[in-house]
Amino acid sequence: MKVIIHGGFFSESSTNHETKIAKQKALLQIAKDSYDYLKTHSAVETVVYAVSLLEDDELFNAGIGSQIQSDGKIRMSASLMDGATEKFSGVINIEEVKNPIQVAQLLMNDDDRVLGGSGATQFARQHGFEKFSTEIPQRRAEYEAKVAALGTGTVGCVALDVNGKLAAATSTGGKGFEIPGRISDSATVAGNYVNQYCGVSLTGVGEDIVSGAVAAKIVTRVTDGFSLEKAFEKTFAELKPYDGFAGAIAIDNQGNIFHQDSHPTMVFASFDGEKEEVFN
Repeated sequence: MKVIIHGGFFSESSTNHETKIAKQKALLQIAKDSYDYLKTHSAVETVVYAVSLLEDDELFNAGIGSQIQSDGKIRMSASLMDGATEKFSGVINIEEVKNPIQVAQLLMNDDDRVLGGSGATQFARQHGFEKFSTEIPQRRAEYEAKVAALGTGTVGCVALDVNGKLAAATSTGGKGFEIPGRISDSATVAGNYVNQYCGVSLTGVGEDIVSGAVAAKIVTRVTDGFSLEKAFEKTFAELKPYDGFAGAIAIDNQGNIFHQDSHPTMVFASFDGEKEEVFN
């Protein structure tokens, strides 16, 4: 059993030591809590659990603490993928929901598994997700001052359960001040992808990640016989011609964990019951 999580790419921790320490502690605790949860739950259930905890922590840009778009509204995206069934579900630009990843989880059982905008929000309301403001004073102050916050990013989790099954989940509050309707990578197979061989979750500049089809490429290469390290190496090399900004976490079906970023500011933590790792 293995769990690895990330807390986004662009981070206040590059300039604020207190924030760095707080994020490290939060990530490590969530990784450990998620590992304990994984002992009695599937990989799919665990990645939803982990990402929900990240969405509930205002240190991270997903759920509570999400960025505000250029029209003053918060719109979030999240996705879930089951490596065993290879089903993908997601919500794009959903509004006023505390945990977008839980809406994505519910959609996994629907024929229409990816919903956007008002349709996603309406689906959430119809299924008991109450209206909830994820705005925090810090984000409002940043918006009103028209300052691009350093805290933009994404959260994600990849888990390998006791039965050898993999799952991946990713959630984002956006990059801040974007044009309404902008679609990030988080609810696409470029930013969140898994099959029976490997699972990957991304953070960074969504447009760069989509251009590189990063998560899908890494998983496909592992499926075709590449090691995790070699799959990352080749895929990240393909980002260099356009200076692609991305960070990724992954687990393969042998329990190998790997992470890499193109510009070293990704925050992540992993735990396997004995070995813990946290980096910012």
